[in-house]
Amino acid sequence: MAGAEPAAADGVARGTRWRAGAVTAAAFVFCLLGGVLQIDDTLGPPPVAAYVIAVVSCAVLPVRHRAPLAAAAGTTVCGVLVQPLGLLLTPLIVAPAVVAAYSLAVRLEGRAASAVTLASAVLLVASTPLFGDLSWKDASRMGLVAASPLIAAVLGHSTRNRRAYLAAMEERARRAEESRDSEARRRVAEERVRIARELHDLVAHQITLANAQATVASHLFDARPEQTRKSLRELVATTRDALDDLRATVGLLRQSGDAVAPSEPAPGLSRLPTLLESFRRAGLEVTVDQEGTARPLPPGVDLTAYRIVQEALTNVTKHAGTGTARVRLVWNRDRVTITVADDGGAASAASAPDHPPGYGLIGLRERATAVGGHLSAGRRPEGGFLVSTELPLPPARDTAAEDAS
Repeated sequence: MAGAEPAAADGVARGTRWRAGAVTAAAFVFCLLGGVLQIDDTLGPPPVAAYVIAVVSCAVLPVRHRAPLAAAAGTTVCGVLVQPLGLLLTPLIVAPAVVAAYSLAVRLEGRAASAVTLASAVLLVASTPLFGDLSWKDASRMGLVAASPLIAAVLGHSTRNRRAYLAAMEERARRAEESRDSEARRRVAEERVRIARELHDLVAHQITLANAQATVASHLFDARPEQTRKSLRELVATTRDALDDLRATVGLLRQSGDAVAPSEPAPGLSRLPTLLESFRRAGLEVTVDQEGTARPLPPGVDLTAYRIVQEALTNVTKHAGTGTARVRLVWNRDRVTITVADDGGAASAASAPDHPPGYGLIGLRERATAVGGHLSAGRRPEGGFLVSTELPLPPARDTAAEDAS
């Protein structure tokens, strides 16, 4: 692949040289054909002066790409010398000046190219009245001579505009491609953060419950074998649920071509009783209070509410040093307020001396903010820890009106 690019570039350069050579050869042929027509309107072989004009004017054409002004000046001077050398000034004999005018318009700004081309046209026809009488036939020929570089300049200007338009379109396409790539990278990053949050909430919750159940079983192993068996059965159920949830979450990482993994609806407050029962089996007594009329939540808000309660109770189980917690849901017209409180002495992984700072509360705040709510957490003045969040609700619909309809 590395060798293909230089080869392609070399091919393009070779093609450009061939085109430049063909244009120069054509200008030389047209210039000689212009020398065939004599001043007395008879045809004859091109005189030596015609060859001199053709060779000199075409010799400067190869530099028109690098120095268009120099090429235009050289070909114009040769055109001015046509009449003094005894040749008839025709559009054909000034073909090199026409080519130079086109190249000048392609490579130079509009006003500068127009001024130089107009000066060239004026100089080409200005010498004719000085070296003979000017008839109506000569006037029409001079008009064609003057118009030729001007028409070439118009074509060159059109080519310049077309190239600029194509370059602008290519640049716009390149920027659009970069924008698409940037958007794709942003979405991938957001998806990674979302999956990381799900994995954190899942693993922290289930492993905490398993650890609490294993601890209970260890303490009761000798004194109360039946209770130990019950704790171990609950531990098996907890770890099985953890594996199922982990398998479903990791299934989100599958590529589109992979087999579709079985999936379940995202958890929400409807699964709150099951969640609280899992904590009760781990030894945490949770009481629930509700105020107001519960309403269905949008899926994103519902999942966020569930995860906030789950993470807050997980922190209580891990760090609070208490066996009780309270969950309160207050339903208002435009928001639902969820609080989780305990009476323990510590409430977060960040405050526990044997644990490094965690990301639980940070993730909860990000979740609440992402759905338009906010979350606060901190120690209570009377002791323990409180997590409180307000999440937006959709506008309440008129149930009576819906029933009537």
